[in-house]
Amino acid sequence: MNEPRFPARSSAWRPLLLGLACVAAAVAAGGCTSISYYAQAAHGQFSLLAQARPFDDWINDPDAKASLKTKLETVREIRRFAVAELGLPDNGSYKTYAQLDRPFVLWNVVAAPELSLKAHQWCFPVAGCVDYRGYYSQQAAQAYGDQLQQQGYDVQVVGVPAYSTLGWFNDPVISTFINYPDGELARLIFHELAHQTVYARDDTPFNEGFAVAVEEIGVERWLAARHDDKMIEAYRRFDARKQEFLALLDKYRDKLADNYDSDASDADKRRRKQQIFDELRAEYAQVKAQRWNGYAGYDRWFAMPLSNAHLALVGAYHDMVPAFKELFARSSGFPDFYARVRQLAAMDKPARHAALGDPLPDPAPAGRRKDRKAERTPL
Repeated sequence: MNEPRFPARSSAWRPLLLGLACVAAAVAAGGCTSISYYAQAAHGQFSLLAQARPFDDWINDPDAKASLKTKLETVREIRRFAVAELGLPDNGSYKTYAQLDRPFVLWNVVAAPELSLKAHQWCFPVAGCVDYRGYYSQQAAQAYGDQLQQQGYDVQVVGVPAYSTLGWFNDPVISTFINYPDGELARLIFHELAHQTVYARDDTPFNEGFAVAVEEIGVERWLAARHDDKMIEAYRRFDARKQEFLALLDKYRDKLADNYDSDASDADKRRRKQQIFDELRAEYAQVKAQRWNGYAGYDRWFAMPLSNAHLALVGAYHDMVPAFKELFARSSGFPDFYARVRQLAAMDKPARHAALGDPLPDPAPAGRRKDRKAERTPL
């Protein structure tokens, strides 16, 4: 996901008007809580747009750091490659930079029931239903997360370095991710531009699987075009660790799912749940020490007590990636690939997943797997 800037072909009032429209939608949905939530979203978005300045302003600024100027030039190269080689949108996104005074652009609240890995969903006027709820204030996100915990949910409040406005605004580069290694920077930009290319309402696994496939294919080609063996090797090491980490999470997702689907009592499921998370921590420490030479890049993920919320979105981002890569391999190039994905996005959700070879699970019988169905809160 990514950030904002003043739109290239509309007035600076457009963000404010969209924000007011969101607040009006919240009023229609009912409740002061909804009004407050959309008001903070509109204010946060408008504030981000107001802080973005064109790259040249920063590059020509004698007070700007040389390292920042170098990174902005790198982003320009990434942006040109995205358009010329990956067929991604040639618009005003990632041509401005915003310097923020916080480590993340926003914080997402992710929630799941105590004995389920099914993420709670929230529904919004533009984006549809998604598996998280974002706040521009960490304090506000944590306060909402605390409310959900009091209702019995497992909750994770996670910082987000970037998000996509799906083409509504020209998303800028921001300080929350500008210092990523070049390969990671390219990956993130390709991912967010992919969200501007195709988006299916109410289908997080489809949207994220598509964007991750584009980022992975794109980074591989971008690195090859750079002819920098040292950078390629560094990224491959990074990616190998990431894939190993995801495989570790998948292993323990399966263990938790088997536990929750078992006929054991809820008390026994709770005890087994804690055992599984303890086993996950122990195996991560072993992998880190024995295979990664102490690499600590995923320590932040383990910084808080683990819960279902930590694992609820893992599958949403990665389970459908192989299917999208297979579809790309059958396509004549990126334009054909995007056309095929748009056709899928136009289908209803079950047909879309079936066409990708990933059919949605059958409805649960009464009394079984009920906790793994989506819970939606229209806001």
